[in-house]
Amino acid sequence: MKRICVFSGSSAGRLGQYRVAATRLGTLLAERGIGLVYGGAAVGLMGAVADAAIAAGGSVTGVIPQALVDREVAHTGLPDLRVVGSMHERKALMAEMSDAFIALPGGIGTFEEIFEVWTWTQLGSHAKPCAVLNIEGFYDKLLGFLDHVVDEAFLKLVHRGMLLASTDPAALLDMIGSYQVPSETKWISSDER
Repeated sequence: MKRICVFSGSSAGRLGQYRVAATRLGTLLAERGIGLVYGGAAVGLMGAVADAAIAAGGSVTGVIPQALVDREVAHTGLPDLRVVGSMHERKALMAEMSDAFIALPGGIGTFEEIFEVWTWTQLGSHAKPCAVLNIEGFYDKLLGFLDHVVDEAFLKLVHRGMLLASTDPAALLDMIGSYQVPSETKWISSDER
């Protein structure tokens, strides 16, 4: 595994533990020789994970739209900052460059990003692991809701299992490193209800 894309909030969130875990993840990526690909900002959890990876000697690539550079949120200390024209270009380049994806706590942009790449995995567009770092139970209700979606026959259990989750950054990286994405059709038939 060469690079992992980390999606996260441009805010640090309410709990200090979010920043602590983001920093730990950035440090671990560098220590394990795994490059970080992320949204290119200097603020919030995005900045924390990047700063930690840089401080530990890791490879960090930021991808940011010009509109956000103009708002002065780009991380000016990155060794590799790629400026693109739109959010669509940003997500496409981040996905192309990465071998796996992790979502830290964040808002609707973070959710949209991890759900999009998870959908691509489900559809067979790529076979890259997708995961959430469930710091302080941040994703508990979402994970429970996804179980409900399975119960209601809108999502196969095998596809629900494609979204890995752990409360520990090191354990999550281990899970991602050993995970093999199953190849099973997305479509749910009437006999599976």
